[in-house]
Amino acid sequence: MIKKLSILALAAIYLTACTTTDPYTGEQKVSNTAGGAMLGAAAGALGGLAVGGGGREGRNAALIGAGIGALAGGAIGNYMDRQESELRAQLQGTGISVTRMGDRIILNMPSNITFATDQYAVMPQFYPTLNSVAVVLNKFNQTLIDINGHTDSTGSLAHNQELSQNRAQSVANYLFSQGLDGRRVSAMGFGPNEPVASNATPEGRAQNRRVEIQIAPIKA
Repeated sequence: MIKKLSILALAAIYLTACTTTDPYTGEQKVSNTAGGAMLGAAAGALGGLAVGGGGREGRNAALIGAGIGALAGGAIGNYMDRQESELRAQLQGTGISVTRMGDRIILNMPSNITFATDQYAVMPQFYPTLNSVAVVLNKFNQTLIDINGHTDSTGSLAHNQELSQNRAQSVANYLFSQGLDGRRVSAMGFGPNEPVASNATPEGRAQNRRVEIQIAPIKA
């Protein structure tokens, strides 16, 4: 439900941005082209989340059923190799790390370059980096995308869970605005439950505050 409301709210924001004023009548109108494109992207994302669900198997089956080609055998490695190469080229020097684990690619976005402290709105200066991510994800569309939010252990468990979920959804919403097919995507928050470093030090806590984008092939 949170995902659906977030996407609909995003659509409303973009429709507002697409509003123009008729110079003769003073009437405000929505550009048919821009508004239709934005609503179409939001509707596609909403429909995809409703059909595909959060699990990879459900999304995998739904996308194959929708006619998006699946990968098999040696084609998987080649496809992911090319995607990894383009991501590394696009994200060099941005602060995002690119890690390859088997047939998966993981993008690690530290919170200090993505969000203000204790906030979940993506900072405007990070938009160009997410634009670069979107370009590659849209080009290599035979993949499933899991966007996972994580926090450190400071503060209450409930607050950290909500913050991590909202941060993951904010990244997803921005990528939807750049044309990413929502049927491929799951956005989830894990709070402090999956640390990659000790929460006993400031350096460790900084590493734990992150959003990860995990990219996996759609398999036959």
